[in-house]
Amino acid sequence: MILTVTLNPCIDKSSTVEKLKPESKLRCTEVVHEPGGGGINVSKALKKLNTDSVALFPAGGHNGNMLCSLLMEEGINHHPVDTKVETRENWIVLETSTNSQYRFTFPGREVQEETIISLVDHIRSFSPRYVVASGSLPPGLPDYFYGLIVETANALDAKCIVDTSGAALQALKGKNAYMIKPNIGELCKMLNIEWLDKNDVPDAAQQAIADGYAQMMAVSMGPDGAWLVSADERYYCAAPKVEKRSTVGAGDSMVAGITYMLAKEQQLDEAIRFGVACGSAATMNEGTQLFKREDAERLFESMS
Repeated sequence: MILTVTLNPCIDKSSTVEKLKPESKLRCTEVVHEPGGGGINVSKALKKLNTDSVALFPAGGHNGNMLCSLLMEEGINHHPVDTKVETRENWIVLETSTNSQYRFTFPGREVQEETIISLVDHIRSFSPRYVVASGSLPPGLPDYFYGLIVETANALDAKCIVDTSGAALQALKGKNAYMIKPNIGELCKMLNIEWLDKNDVPDAAQQAIADGYAQMMAVSMGPDGAWLVSADERYYCAAPKVEKRSTVGAGDSMVAGITYMLAKEQQLDEAIRFGVACGSAATMNEGTQLFKREDAERLFESMS
C-alpha cells in the first residue's frame, strides 16, 4: 500500500476577483474549500489515477474536522492524529483581469513534538510499501523530522519518497531516502553552490546521491522540465507547452505521477515522463484542482 504523510496539512480556500485593489471592497466569487498539504495532495492525485492510498496527518479544531469531512467526501482513505490545536488554512486568489494568482500561505499553530512522534509510530502499524512524505514542517518541529520518517520507513523495508524544502531538506543528508524531489534551486543549496545549468543537473544530483540524501532524485525545473537521476541512470523529460492557470499542487501531482509509475514497476524514463505530464496537467486548472486524468494521459502520450 501507499501511505502519504502530511505534517502540516491545511484547508485550501480559493476564489477569484476581477482586480485586486487596496482599500476597496472586493467582490469575489464563492469560496471553494479543498483539503490540502503536500501528502494529502498526493493522495488526492493518486485517487484520480484509481490508486488507493491512506493519508496520515495531524489535525485539530474546526478546520481539522472540515479537513476530514472534505477527504471523506472525496473518498480518500485517511487517518488523522489529534493535535488539540487548529489546523491551518491557506488562501489562493485569482485576479481574472490579469490571470495572476496570489497565494497566501500561513504557518499554522505550533504542534507538540509528542503528537508528531505518535504520528510516526502510526506509520509502523500500516506496514506500507511506499511512504510519501511531503510538505512543510509545522512550527515547533525540529528540522530532522523527515529524517525520522525516512528511518522508520527504511526499518519497515518501505520505499520513502520525500518532497520538502529548506532546512528540512538539508537535514536528509546521510538518511538515504528512496527518492527526494528538490527543484534546481534547492539542489544548489544542498551542494552549497550558487547556480546550475539544467545540463549540469545529473552530475550534481549524483553528487547528492553519493552524499546519502537518497537513492534517486527527481529534480524539477519548471518550464524546463525535469531530471530523474539515480547513481547510474539519468533521464531528462522536457515539459509540454500548456496554458497555465494555476501552479498550486503541480509539484505534488508530479510526485504522485512518479509514485504511481514506480508502484507499477515501470521504467524510470516512463516514471519521470508521467510525473511531468501530471504536473503540467495540474497547471491547466484553476485554483487547487490538481489535474484531470485525461489531460495527464494525453500529455503523457504526446510526450512519448
